Amino acid sequence: MSALDIRQLRYFIAIVEEKTISAAAKRLHLSQPPLSQQLKAMEEALGTTLIERNGKSLAVTEAGKTLYQHALEIVQLMEEAQTAVTAVGQGMNGNLSLGVNTFSENLLPAILEDFQAAFPEVTYKIQQNESVHLCQLVRERVLELAIIRLPLPLEDFHVLHLRTEPFYFVTAQKLPIEKTEIELRDLQQSRLIFPSTEGLGVHYLLLEAFSRYPFTPNIVGECSDIELLMTLVANHFAATIVPETLIPRFTKRAVHTYRIANTSELTGSVGLIWLKNHHLSKAAQNFISFLQARL
Repeated sequence: MSALDIRQLRYFIAIVEEKTISAAAKRLHLSQPPLSQQLKAMEEALGTTLIERNGKSLAVTEAGKTLYQHALEIVQLMEEAQTAVTAVGQGMNGNLSLGVNTFSENLLPAILEDFQAAFPEVTYKIQQNESVHLCQLVRERVLELAIIRLPLPLEDFHVLHLRTEPFYFVTAQKLPIEKTEIELRDLQQSRLIFPSTEGLGVHYLLLEAFSRYPFTPNIVGECSDIELLMTLVANHFAATIVPETLIPRFTKRAVHTYRIANTSELTGSVGLIWLKNHHLSKAAQNFISFLQARL
């Protein structure tokens, strides 16, 4: 017994519902002889009579009724599958796997809110981590995209620059100055806890900026847990220097913030990366296009 195809099932549904070959042929935009031949081929393939013919009238057999019910379900499932696959292919739904750097998470809610409005059926896999680790996850194809902080070696990636931002000095001790900006040279006596561990992007940026001065900063610790960092600063353990993105998270703490005045000495960049020579899902492509338009 040979299998029926989806086209034959659609033919049979039309025959049963229109009750005559001529009406079914008209509905299907076919001539009657080919449709009659298809019905005969279906009966031969199944080894049973599906339609009994009495002159111009047709009667559906029990076998035909059974086939009709299954045909409806199969055709509906096939149409739903085609719709779902098309939607995924167009990025209307599917899954967006995205990494976000620990310091850049404040950027994400507003971006995703607008993206979700444009693509409401997309689901999300979001991981937060240090930029170096996010790069590795993208290389391993665990994530398709990642929002990271620069600089980092990115030869394997395409990079979409999202923003460049200043840094701020944050301390629980109000400084004896009226201005809201401060220079790195004024921090010689400050106890500092860096918001990143050695070897990572922000840690490198801070050390590189201080290296321009003839003094060594008084670094008493490192802490990449931002909530703990804020608590330590608010409790007078040490002061810190953080990117502007994090400043809103300090506003409910008893701290004072001072912008680092010379932005040529210390600025941070945030970018979206994805792997070169690798096919991206349509959802990921749409997210990149969305950010490009937003910028």
